[in-house]
Amino acid sequence: MNAAPHRNALYRGTALALLVSGTAFAQQPPAGTVPQDPLAEDAADAREVTETLDAVVVTGVRASQARAIELKRDAGTVQDSISALELGKFPDDNVADSLSHITGVAISRTAGGEGQTVSVRGLGPEYTLTTFNGRILATDGVGRDFAFDVLPADVISGADVIKGAQAMNTEGAVGGLVNLRSASPFDRAGQHGIVRLEGDRNLMSELDGGKFSAAYSNTFANDTVGVLLGAVYSRRKDRTDIAGNDGGWTRNPDPNDESWLWGNAWGGNIDPNGNGELDEDEYGLIAPGQFRVGSIVEEKKRHALSGKLEWRPNDDVRIVFDGLSTRLDAPKVGYQQSYYTLFAPGRWSDFVIQDGIVTGFTMDNPDPEQRLNPELLNVTEHRVVDTDLYGVNGQWNATENLTLTGDVYRSTSKRYSGGQDTYVVLRMNQPNIARIALGGAAVPNVWVDFDDGRSLENGFDPAQFGASDFNTHYMELLGDNVVDEITGATFDGDLFVGRSFLDRLRFGVGRTDREKSRELINNTLNAGADYYSGANAINVADLGGNVINESIAPPNFMTGVRAVFPRSFLGFDVPNYLQQLAAYDGNLRADGSPYDFANAAPAWNPLESYSVTEKTDSLWLQLEMSGERWNADAGVRMVKTRTTAQAWDAQILRIVENGAFNYTAAYDEPSEIRQDGDYTYYLPSGNFTWRFTDDLQLRLGAAKTMARPPVNMLAPTNTTASVSWGEFTQIYGGNVDLKPYSARQADASLEWYFAENSIANLAVFYKRIENQITTSWEPGQDIGVGPIVDTDGNPVTTGPTLFNVQRPINGDYAKVRGIEAGLQHFWDNGFGVRAQYTRNWSKSFVDGEERPLEGIAPSVYSLGVMYEKGPWSLGATADRTDGFVTAINVLGVGYNEEADPLTWLTAHVSYEFNDRFSASLEGRNLLDDEQTYSINGNPLLSQGYYRYGRSITLGLSYRF
Repeated sequence: MNAAPHRNALYRGTALALLVSGTAFAQQPPAGTVPQDPLAEDAADAREVTETLDAVVVTGVRASQARAIELKRDAGTVQDSISALELGKFPDDNVADSLSHITGVAISRTAGGEGQTVSVRGLGPEYTLTTFNGRILATDGVGRDFAFDVLPADVISGADVIKGAQAMNTEGAVGGLVNLRSASPFDRAGQHGIVRLEGDRNLMSELDGGKFSAAYSNTFANDTVGVLLGAVYSRRKDRTDIAGNDGGWTRNPDPNDESWLWGNAWGGNIDPNGNGELDEDEYGLIAPGQFRVGSIVEEKKRHALSGKLEWRPNDDVRIVFDGLSTRLDAPKVGYQQSYYTLFAPGRWSDFVIQDGIVTGFTMDNPDPEQRLNPELLNVTEHRVVDTDLYGVNGQWNATENLTLTGDVYRSTSKRYSGGQDTYVVLRMNQPNIARIALGGAAVPNVWVDFDDGRSLENGFDPAQFGASDFNTHYMELLGDNVVDEITGATFDGDLFVGRSFLDRLRFGVGRTDREKSRELINNTLNAGADYYSGANAINVADLGGNVINESIAPPNFMTGVRAVFPRSFLGFDVPNYLQQLAAYDGNLRADGSPYDFANAAPAWNPLESYSVTEKTDSLWLQLEMSGERWNADAGVRMVKTRTTAQAWDAQILRIVENGAFNYTAAYDEPSEIRQDGDYTYYLPSGNFTWRFTDDLQLRLGAAKTMARPPVNMLAPTNTTASVSWGEFTQIYGGNVDLKPYSARQADASLEWYFAENSIANLAVFYKRIENQITTSWEPGQDIGVGPIVDTDGNPVTTGPTLFNVQRPINGDYAKVRGIEAGLQHFWDNGFGVRAQYTRNWSKSFVDGEERPLEGIAPSVYSLGVMYEKGPWSLGATADRTDGFVTAINVLGVGYNEEADPLTWLTAHVSYEFNDRFSASLEGRNLLDDEQTYSINGNPLLSQGYYRYGRSITLGLSYRF
């Protein structure tokens, strides 16, 4: 692309000296994710100007946003960018948080409120591809979406969110391509470095953390060799207060609703009048099945090492060796209380019903299996993720007009959590009368009065409650081993033509091999999770060993939830609990056999394990053209992918009823399933930019794009684990014949660069998505399971046992259209403003039926104000995501799970004492907003609640 005429020499030299993607010999993405300008005359001009400005160091918010504007202005398609404030310092502690300030970007958060996944233009993470210097990043999740919490922001120098399409860009994104960029030692010649120390505190949890980071850059041998090294180590404790409807809501069958003829009332149809019939006024009646409340405590340790070695022996050759290695060690412990309220005949009385929802009932049945038995729930997650990316990139100006670039890389992500996660329940065994009432809060009102005069009014007081009040119950030991390995190679050419309107011809070939495997290890398939429940439950006091060892009353716990429920509860140490169970071996079970902990141990679960390999070949061609006031490109990318999926299946032989809401499924020996698939896509694209003036330009683009199905959805896995608690549902993970998402899209963007470091832009976009992946719900299916039997093998139902079947399917098509507006301006007095708004409208069709498109946020907007002058830099940004549908038809057609709106407010202030020392203070989630979920936005039907609290971070930096 020709150099744009608006740049003056001073600004151009500064930008080129600091920005990786602004110079011909900085790190370039292989296979072109962000087009660079490799013309030798431009590079020579840049070096000449840089040599005269080597003392100029532009840092801070103003310079970061100026570089982002420059990238947007010169991009070949619709793009937004964000750049580091200085070497080793990104605008936010988390890359995803920084991306959330970009027009059209929304993020989801993990424990502690840290950004984890990215959505672009309302389309979910599965529509987004993340690369690092143009190389695909391996992931530790079961899909393809990258978890940004594994990558410290300190190793990133910039990020580009590419919303349009070009043939040279890596395929695999319908929503947007996120390319992360690393710095180059040649961004600034000579020796430079920075060391930073940070400490943080969460005001809700009153937990602390800290971080050390350092970066060093130097060039040698007459600036022909450059080295850049980075290191990060952080350790932080987070607490997230949570609540949720763990067992889902129960909804009666509705003969008037074809999608809900069978219902999901596993304990029996909700029957307020007790006549044993499904009356018309009981059709589709909804009530809570199970709910929980508690806290997740995470101790997150993260370290990363990055390095780059560049050799530039002359103006025609550049060779780069670079690598990145990170480890995220983030174990979680969830301390929760759980209430299993599922309706069964005779279990409830004194019903209160409001608008088809049971909002209140009493549980006073004296039967130990029918009364409410409050539970202590301890959930642990062992997450240690090793992510590595290594590669070599070479560029050679073969002739005055031809530049050749080659790149080879290896990206891996490994997480070994098999059998190390736990979901352990201790169940109360004391007679009581309980009252449950929904009040529109995240947690229902709970009153429990025990027959001996005790009450939960003041929580689980350790002076009143102890080990003898609890029995062993459900004990799931689980976890998966996920290995993702990607090997890629590209060879690209850039031929300068310079004839008529044709500037250059770009072309390239590529090969990517990906192998991803998941090995699930748990104790549900072998019935080990129920080994110590029902008639074989053990009183915890008989185990000894001080199993229940702490009283938990977290500071500021659920202070924003106005409901009556225990605010303190008892905790137990899972490893100690498992040791005591093993020590109990030899004691007799209810059937006279001895306990043997080995029968409850986790084992390989073939039904939810898989291995998927993908081999992709690509070939692309792109023409770049220009005139006096216009630039354009047109090209096509051909992609051929061959997929092999390996999984296993096993037929259910019988289902045994062990007690109320307690079942065990016995399976046949597993048999291997191997499926092959392939597809070829031709992806044409075109972009056109017209400059009305030097400051006003219109950008148009049209393309066909594609995104591959999540890896786990290519494997024909399935699970019937819900049989354990009486929910007869078979969930299929996927199949190799799922087609990739594909989209025909068009963009138009009007951009006005009305002042230095300033822009006002308005864009419209349209996408017609074919083969979007959604979920089918097939109630009352015969999957070959006979009648349910008791422990002696006698039938207790008439066969067959019918299942609801859920599976991913390709829908017909979906339509997404939207607008984006952005404004950014800095005044000479140091004040600045940044605002963005994205609104989209979407709908999808499956078998001719219109449905909401899952994961689409209809509106995303943010407003930031800042001040930067002299040694001071201050700013605040509010990012808001409106509510959106996260899952459709969870209780039949029209009953959708929705994420409620969320506003995330951040602020910072920093002061530079001199050229070497600076201090900063940052605040996150200053509004203390919570992430909540509900069905159809109805507060009575709460689906989830996550509160992270406010956090502050103090940082000190030293530069040399």
